Amino acid sequence: MKKFLLASSIFITTMLFAYGQHAGKIVVTEKDYDNQAVEMADTFRREGKIYVVVGTLGTVLTGLLVYLVLLDRKITKLEKSEL
Repeated sequence: MKKFLLASSIFITTMLFAYGQHAGKIVVTEKDYDNQAVEMADTFRREGKIYVVVGTLGTVLTGLLVYLVLLDRKITKLEKSEL
């Protein structure tokens, strides 16, 4: 119960902090709707760094998938041994 309360209070504090940072309204103009260029992606693509970003994301997601599969196998094994 204490862990749940701690996790809940951390979550609520984080959400309140995030809300406080973006409390001011940002005016959206017609220029914002017409903007189709993403400068960061264009720069990464031009310099060849986009492949590093995609590779890193792929590695992290693959690692998470492998971890979940292994965890599922361990849990299944424990469930079978309890019966």
